[in-house]
Amino acid sequence: MFALVDCNNFYASCERTFRPELRLRPVVVLSNNDGCIIARSEEAKALGIKMGTPEFKCRDLLKKHDVSVFSSNYALYGDMSSRVMRLLAKLAPEIEVYSIDEAFLDMTSFTRFDLQDYARHIRQTIRQHTGIPVCVGIAPTKTLAKIANRLAKKNPDYHGVCVLKSHEEIYNALERTKVEDIWGIGRQWSKLLQAKRIETAADLTVASPVWIQKHLHIVGARIQAELQGKSCLPMELVRPAKQSICTSRSFGRSVSTLSELQQAVATFAGKCAVKLRKENALASMLTVFIATNPFDESANRYWGTRTAALPYPTHDSIKILSAAEAILSGIFQDGMAYKKAGVILSGIVSGEPCSTTLSLFPEEEEPEPNRRDAKLMQVMDSINQRYGRSALHLASENTNSWKPNQANLSPNPTTSWNDIIEVKV
Repeated sequence: MFALVDCNNFYASCERTFRPELRLRPVVVLSNNDGCIIARSEEAKALGIKMGTPEFKCRDLLKKHDVSVFSSNYALYGDMSSRVMRLLAKLAPEIEVYSIDEAFLDMTSFTRFDLQDYARHIRQTIRQHTGIPVCVGIAPTKTLAKIANRLAKKNPDYHGVCVLKSHEEIYNALERTKVEDIWGIGRQWSKLLQAKRIETAADLTVASPVWIQKHLHIVGARIQAELQGKSCLPMELVRPAKQSICTSRSFGRSVSTLSELQQAVATFAGKCAVKLRKENALASMLTVFIATNPFDESANRYWGTRTAALPYPTHDSIKILSAAEAILSGIFQDGMAYKKAGVILSGIVSGEPCSTTLSLFPEEEEPEPNRRDAKLMQVMDSINQRYGRSALHLASENTNSWKPNQANLSPNPTTSWNDIIEVKV
């Protein structure tokens, strides 16, 4: 048996946790640059506010119904997610963190427990210790657990907990689940299945395995087997190594000069390098891209991107920033108003000794274990970990001139001493 624990309206719930007066008020959270709505409380959903709607298009509606609007506060959301996952790790022997607000739990050894009662205990514990409401779905496979969780969230009669154990319970759940709502079935596959008159999850379980294998390949075959109660997706207790690392942002205002764009790209490259070192990995490829506003029809549109191989795999911020600056100089076009830029590190390999394959004819010879640079990066990371992100950074990094719009940013009471909540008696 697998349990899927999913936080309800996670970003909006995080904002409510430290603002009790918002418990019954509609709440929405905006994307970077306060652009589109990316999270809604149930009260906001009831007003007809759609996910992904640009804020300016529903500004009158938000004002009319006194909706609380927040800028994205990823520091807060990341810390609250960590708190939820640490609690879940204490409530089950094995946990797979699937996303920032979802986790699978292995419930196989809970044969002596009433799973319904234990799921309620999970909900109560998470709510009591973090203030975040969650729903729990339990079933014999991970795909069925996803369906159970969806029913627990969408149907108030379940009170946040749905356990699919018997064949009758599973079949009834499959009949109520549209094929497009099945985990792993995308838009294209759902259209293909509907054209074949496969409308529900129950229809998919009895479809021809040969046809499924031919048109939906091995992924579709596994989904069908999971819906039939055959577990094909084991718990992933160790997160797979990242294949690439990307940092990109849309600017709060247009950037037209090379110097400002260099500061942005240098900052993104620095963040990528930090993430790379946290993975204990090295990168051998670097991509830089810059773009103008795609929605501004009156201006010239431009998307510039270029990928280059680094002389040898590295996680050194200085070397990565230097390479990123060289690439940017080659794709920058004067006279453009840029609204977005980003850096991608790829060709990632383990940072362990002897884990990389050296070139037979390297363009630049890698120095003998450059302990000085490695030590420098280690010192930078340790200082930033102790005194806060970017307490120590390279001179070319600067976020002040192009930082995104965050007019409604909430405090960080769990990660910043300056924002800690004061209780007055």
